[in-house]
Amino acid sequence: MSAPISRPVVSRRDFLRYSGTVSAAAAITAALSACSGPASTSSTGAGGDKDLVTAVIGYGNDQSWDPTMTASAFSMAGISHIYEGLVDTDPITRAPYPALATALPTDTSATTWKFSLRPGAKWHDGQPVTVDDVLFTFERILDPEALLAYSFFGSWLKEARKVDDTSVELVLKFPFPDALPRLGIAKILPKHVFGVPGGWDAAKGGKAVGSGPYKMTAHNPKSNTTFEAFADYNGPRKPTIKKMNWLSIVDASARVAKISGSSAEAQIADNVPYANIDQLRKSGLTVEGGKGMNHMFLMFNTGLKPFNDVRVRQALLYAIDTQKMIDVALKGHGTPATSFLNQENPAYAKAKTVYAYNPEKAKALLKEAGVSNLSITLMAVNVSWIADCLPTIANSWQAIGVKTVLEPQDTAALFTKMDQSQSYQVVAAASNPNQFSLDPDLILRYNYTSGGTWMAYSKWDSSADAKALFAKMDKASEEADPAKKVKLIREYIDIIAEQAVLYPVVHTELMTAWDPKKLTGIRAQAYPAFNLLQAKRM
Repeated sequence: MSAPISRPVVSRRDFLRYSGTVSAAAAITAALSACSGPASTSSTGAGGDKDLVTAVIGYGNDQSWDPTMTASAFSMAGISHIYEGLVDTDPITRAPYPALATALPTDTSATTWKFSLRPGAKWHDGQPVTVDDVLFTFERILDPEALLAYSFFGSWLKEARKVDDTSVELVLKFPFPDALPRLGIAKILPKHVFGVPGGWDAAKGGKAVGSGPYKMTAHNPKSNTTFEAFADYNGPRKPTIKKMNWLSIVDASARVAKISGSSAEAQIADNVPYANIDQLRKSGLTVEGGKGMNHMFLMFNTGLKPFNDVRVRQALLYAIDTQKMIDVALKGHGTPATSFLNQENPAYAKAKTVYAYNPEKAKALLKEAGVSNLSITLMAVNVSWIADCLPTIANSWQAIGVKTVLEPQDTAALFTKMDQSQSYQVVAAASNPNQFSLDPDLILRYNYTSGGTWMAYSKWDSSADAKALFAKMDKASEEADPAKKVKLIREYIDIIAEQAVLYPVVHTELMTAWDPKKLTGIRAQAYPAFNLLQAKRM
């Protein structure tokens, strides 16, 4: 009998500190040998330097760079260029391919997978990649003490063991073919760098030494991170750009300014505001979107009446005029949630409970629950597109007689308040587990894990309904028959929809803009940032 899958994976404080959920989380700055001082974020004249790509990311670069801990959009994008897994996945299709390994396992239904390391693979400091590095990495990942990566591996992976000086075996607790693309999350790390005292603190603060196509040359928190092609890289996706300067610009108008106009300093930017799409296209830029799991969710505090009543939670979702929100706030770049999963996910199925706009049904549910004169303070993160959506929610709730006060605020401040006080009612926030995977098991466990961060905030995971849900999720993970597995997944997605404890209101499209005269090979992602491993500077 395998160990139960739903386990506490990371403390709330550490999750917020390391995962990037808190935008203002402090990072410990690592001393990088290549960094002689703060590099300028300006790239004036860069438009004529065909060896350099200047890129703009709308997220902070000052959160954890530890690949086993982070969910930071900027860090994860950088990590995908610096590090390799035994297996990596295409950033768009998520099809697995051998990276540090020489081949994929021939039988993914087996419980032992053997991998041989790529001959001649080197770390960016010139040292050879060894089996000991692989064992060191998986030992770290399988440590249940407050590691984000453990939630993705601890349920099904028993151990990594040495076969000989060039190969390793991964031993699974039960057959789990879905694990193959998940190995792309397990970036192999050099033991001689991060296995020393203070090594993990340095990784959190920004020290990065990988075996991938690009090496970090400078890291300046809240400013920029620079990269250059690694000359000794001998893997499958050769670097095609010599140098990169990634600017961290959270302010939307400043981000647009960097990529627009005749003297634009950057060639590509992510997180393009919907209101600027036409302007950028008219200026000659390509602007494309990616539809995925990026969503605004509502999370209810079920430890506080009346939000412990499922009818109240359902009523508040039925009351929202989601289409108006999409038309006005998102300029058409959104889709009403009809399941926890977005419609583009291969495992998507319409949930039995769909919260289509129905204010009369909302009123009836509140009446049935015996709730009247309800007043709600809706706390929310101050992400720009979330803030744009909040007035529609407030107007919708007030239309059914629910007095609503909006409290958008800095993400760090919001979660600090939630840690310090148990009296919060409803929270609106953004999430996108697609940066890890398209795997529905992983996506749902990102939010629905017993003892996990979000379930602890919702005060729901000790309920009988929650325990029944987690048991069904465990059963689905261990089910070997693909058809039965899909059936079980759809059953627990229906439960999550019906319970509406933490549930999407809308899935949005993320927009990327680039100059097609200066960059080719770009594919817009449905999750933050971009991947330039197959891009070329013109």
